[in-house]
Amino acid sequence: MATVIDGNMTLLDMALNRLGATFSMSAYDDAPSDLIPAGESAMGQSVIVKKEPPRSRSRRNGLDERLTGPRPKDPTRHRTLFISDIHLGTPGCKADLLLDFLRHNEAETIYLVGDIIDGWRLKRSWYWAAGHNAVVQEILRKSRKGANVIYVPGNHDEALRDYTGLTFAGVDVINEAIHETADGRQFLVIHGDQFDSVVKYAKWLAHAGDQAYAVALALNNWLHDVRHFFGMPYWSLSSYLKNKVKNAVEYISSYEVAVARSARERGVNGVICGHIHHAEIREMDGVLYCNDGDWVESCTALAEDETGALSLITWHQFSWEREASEKSNAGGGRKQRVLTAA
Repeated sequence: MATVIDGNMTLLDMALNRLGATFSMSAYDDAPSDLIPAGESAMGQSVIVKKEPPRSRSRRNGLDERLTGPRPKDPTRHRTLFISDIHLGTPGCKADLLLDFLRHNEAETIYLVGDIIDGWRLKRSWYWAAGHNAVVQEILRKSRKGANVIYVPGNHDEALRDYTGLTFAGVDVINEAIHETADGRQFLVIHGDQFDSVVKYAKWLAHAGDQAYAVALALNNWLHDVRHFFGMPYWSLSSYLKNKVKNAVEYISSYEVAVARSARERGVNGVICGHIHHAEIREMDGVLYCNDGDWVESCTALAEDETGALSLITWHQFSWEREASEKSNAGGGRKQRVLTAA
């Protein structure tokens, strides 16, 4: 990744540059040697990195060994994957679940539909867990292996909008895209904050709401840890509150109508967006509205298969938990304690 230095450098720019050294080193993650050759990081520093065995590396960085071990032999293959609102750089990001999802799902094209890195949070304080770094490395690995990775910035990573039209580490940054499905339909791909009146006209209120949302997510994580301990399934308090509070429901509805109207005016068959952390696929006034959800609450992605059909994928459990659950269900209905996703 190229280093960007100018008089107006934002903290997000510096964060990306700081991660640049890791990005450049990760290019060697498939090297058979125990030593990665000396090279120059994105910060202009010479580096020599000794590769550690996956098990010792996972113990050091806090990742589960199953997320750093051998890759799945038969990952699910899609024509296209759409992922948004990961919010790397925040405690609420379910990075480990996303890493597990990425290791078990391959695609010819991957759209990162905004709010991938949370610049708003990074401006307040630096937070970057091991799983966040692993997600970045996994995305870059997919790019090196031939996947077409397209990054459409959102409002939380809006600093990247200054670099639309450029390519960083094989990732193309564009403001919006028109995606054509295998069956010939055209979809407008945007993050969607353009249709959020609060973000557009009262940004200070959006920042205040973001901090309140972070508190709700912290409470949500605590509640989930308790449920996880007792073997109860994943459940999002923040998502439940959004669906029950009248103003939040009206906000989601008006947002969806505005996005669908824009797609219809553009003459496309549908729209694929994120922003509101509410995964959904439904027909609206002659266009197909698709929201791929998020990776702080719903843990969802939108997938296109080889026929052009679109579907939502929910990844609330790790792959090994899914396997344990399937074995339990196949065992004559015997009740067993199955841990759910963290």
